[in-house]
Amino acid sequence: MTATTVTSSRTTAATGGTPALVVVAHGSRDPRALGTVRALLDRVRALRPALPVCLGHVELNEPLLPDTLTALGDGSAVLVPLLLSRGYHVKRDIPEMAAASPARTRQAAPLGPHPLLVDALHARLLEAGWPTHPGPDHAVVLASAGSRDPESRADTARTAALLAARLGVPVAPAYASAAAPTVGEAIRALRARGHRHVAVASCFTAPGRFATQCAAQAPWITSAPLGTHPSMAHLLLHRYDEAVKTGSDLKFRAMATP
Repeated sequence: MTATTVTSSRTTAATGGTPALVVVAHGSRDPRALGTVRALLDRVRALRPALPVCLGHVELNEPLLPDTLTALGDGSAVLVPLLLSRGYHVKRDIPEMAAASPARTRQAAPLGPHPLLVDALHARLLEAGWPTHPGPDHAVVLASAGSRDPESRADTARTAALLAARLGVPVAPAYASAAAPTVGEAIRALRARGHRHVAVASCFTAPGRFATQCAAQAPWITSAPLGTHPSMAHLLLHRYDEAVKTGSDLKFRAMATP
């Protein structure tokens, strides 16, 4: 087991600078993913031109997060995970990479659950052909990457509940890996309950293997990954602002516990 603790460092006000926004993406072998993430960051920069915005990846793509943080020197930064729930990367990988860098960092919450995330999910469903007034035979499977972390699954379930309240139909969370039910299992369960029109909502930040795998199982419509939807850019800035309001610059350190 691990726990994340923090130690205070110099405050942003004392250094006289604005913390950089470092968007932390997972990384993907799909070449479409990197282009999507870069386009999303361009949207963020357009919304707040004076804010330094950088990109770092946990794995698979450059720039990697340690390299991005090294380039910042001892400057301050807020790390905003481009991830949709809590899990290993949020709790362990990102804090450890931050602790090994000279930068003075604080880590924001992941993007989900949040109403802005639901805005993007809803909009993508409408683009895919979801009806304005769905009937009692409509339902949605919220397809996510999956994690063994129970808090990650709880976050996905909460996002599903928020989307269900928005749509007025059942929304079942499902996973591409590491957790149950699978997308196929969730679809079959909803159809067994009489839902003939089951859509798959792609709860993925960008195109990739999992998004493609889940879309292939859809019996009806599938929404596109969230990508550059405007609500995603606003949500990144919202998480950044939340972290800035916490006060002191923070240096994250992952510590082993018994």
